[in-house]
Amino acid sequence: QVQLVESGGGLVQPGGSLRLSCAAARNIIFSIYTMGWFRQAPGKQRELVATSTSSDRTNYADSVKGRFTISRDNAKNTVYLQMNSLKPEDTAVYYCNAHFSTNAYWGQGTQVTVSS
Repeated sequence: QVQLVESGGGLVQPGGSLRLSCAAARNIIFSIYTMGWFRQAPGKQRELVATSTSSDRTNYADSVKGRFTISRDNAKNTVYLQMNSLKPEDTAVYYCNAHFSTNAYWGQGTQVTVSS
């Protein structure tokens, strides 16, 4: 089991920015995991936001391209999601995910609310 702890969510006005962090337990080889951010809005299915592979390749949902940036610090076992130009439709619970081979782990989620 891999423990993931998200932080950085909150309330922000449209056009604003937030940076989410996800720290993984220290007893894993963090660098081999594909790390991802997903989100789930009320009444909707969980959807992929961005991923970062072990070779640092990144992938983004079309809805966030150009606004969000995923990055990772393997020395700190941490993945980040920088979110700029936030829109009300970005409001959701954001979840961190760690994936390697057949194993996948989730954080508890952090709420992001974009509202004036």
